[in-house]
Amino acid sequence: MSPAAGFNLPGSLMKPDSGFAVPTKLQSIRKGDRERLRIQGVFSFPPRNGRAEKRKQLKQELLEAIEPLERGATATPDDQLRIDQLARKVEAVNPTNEPLKSDLINGKWELIYTTSAAILQAKKPRFLRSITNYQCINMDTLKVQRMETWPFYNSVTGDLTPLNSKKVAVKLQMFKILGFIPVKAPDSARGELEITYVDEELRISRGKGNLLFILKMFDPTYRIPL
Repeated sequence: MSPAAGFNLPGSLMKPDSGFAVPTKLQSIRKGDRERLRIQGVFSFPPRNGRAEKRKQLKQELLEAIEPLERGATATPDDQLRIDQLARKVEAVNPTNEPLKSDLINGKWELIYTTSAAILQAKKPRFLRSITNYQCINMDTLKVQRMETWPFYNSVTGDLTPLNSKKVAVKLQMFKILGFIPVKAPDSARGELEITYVDEELRISRGKGNLLFILKMFDPTYRIPL
């Protein structure tokens, strides 16, 4: 964060040539008068790292609440409500105003929580659920990819169309079953994704129907095969 964003005023700003100097009229007041006036400049701006510390604390609270929920598969309605509230607190301190224009969005992200039943597959026996899910984004090529791991290694790739600096339309194009059997996605395989928070470590996104996705960075250098 820049010094201006933190509202810390360095000593140089209080010099006569800084723009914050005492006006000439006040300077002309006799020394005794100035002492009696006791003019004080009081600044109540937060410390430079105050917002960063708050963001770190809110992120930690969110991650701790997510940890026992098996990416959301075991979350009760009360759990989902609590996670949503904690996520909104983190979103409120998003350091990236235009996520889709930031390099922070690119790479391979590991899904650590979602409310998407299609991804969680909570009704399936645990041994038939993907152990880990990844979502990858490359904004320079406008590509997105979702990957499952053991036991099926299914994946899907698609195209992105920016709608604004935070939201994209998603059109899925090709599934790969078991990691190698190509199946063309139906034309109806469309959606939207809004990036509501992103930094070097964490990304929060929301989809249609207020679906919530929380991911942690896995590999910022990953490129989706073209």
